[in-house]
Amino acid sequence: MRTSANRQRGVALILVIWVVTLLVAIAGSFLYAMRTDARAARNAALIARADALAQAAVARALYEVFKPAGNPEVWKRDEAPRAWSFDGAEVSVSLSDESAKIDINTANDELLRGLFRHAGLAEDEVARLLDAVLDWRDPDSFRRPNGAEEPEYAQAGLKVKPANYAFQATEELQLVLGMRPEVYQRIAPMITVNSRQAGVNPHLARREVLLAIPAVNPEQVDAFIAEREANRGQKRVPPIFLAAAAYSTYAPVSAITVRAQVVLPEGISVAREAVALATPQYPNRPYTFLAWREVPPQRAPAPAEIPKEVPVGR
Repeated sequence: MRTSANRQRGVALILVIWVVTLLVAIAGSFLYAMRTDARAARNAALIARADALAQAAVARALYEVFKPAGNPEVWKRDEAPRAWSFDGAEVSVSLSDESAKIDINTANDELLRGLFRHAGLAEDEVARLLDAVLDWRDPDSFRRPNGAEEPEYAQAGLKVKPANYAFQATEELQLVLGMRPEVYQRIAPMITVNSRQAGVNPHLARREVLLAIPAVNPEQVDAFIAEREANRGQKRVPPIFLAAAAYSTYAPVSAITVRAQVVLPEGISVAREAVALATPQYPNRPYTFLAWREVPPQRAPAPAEIPKEVPVGR
């Protein structure tokens, strides 16, 4: 009898240990889930705060850049970073004129060819991609020698077909037959659909855009940029880029790109890019948005041109 009672107590003890272990496991799992949910909620709140600050930075930049032209405090469309602190967050913005990019709707064949060459494509791939782009944006269904119309897209197993219309957004270029993702990522910062000009503005274009211009070499580009920046620093008239004369246009357009980045003290980083068009004909709405994108954050620039702390309510 004593042996049987001891055995029953042993079994009961084992059952208690198993129950306690199970309860501990359940409690631990519950605590882990709660901590994970709390961390996710905290990160979501931080991202929402950073996004709101980025939107405010875009609005501030548009206010500054669309001041009357004679105002000496108008922000320039030169991609120079402008940075400040706000409530512990580091905020930076840069502005670029859409005339500083290659318009994939209005650029001529040679400029588009130079763009694809600069992206590292071989000549045969350049020829195929160029004709495919032209087939996409022209109004007819006749295939160019190296291009692609609806039958070629169907043969490639693609559900899309050429629009036979101008590109409505730069992202649409990714649908063109032969456009590889890595190629698009290389040229995306260099292209636009908003300048509506055949050439680019060398006074505002970045180095890689100038290098895409046919018959222009890196030495010429670097020499021109050095002279351009020197003149800008001395507030002199920018030089003329003679080597790129056939592909140049020096008039800014009404559309600009604003890039805003916010870094919170907690390490959360958010970047947003907006394309805005000036609409001075509507006094109650001086600009309208053409595009709004989430973009990868970059290394925060050093503060420039405006005070480190921007007064609240300005």
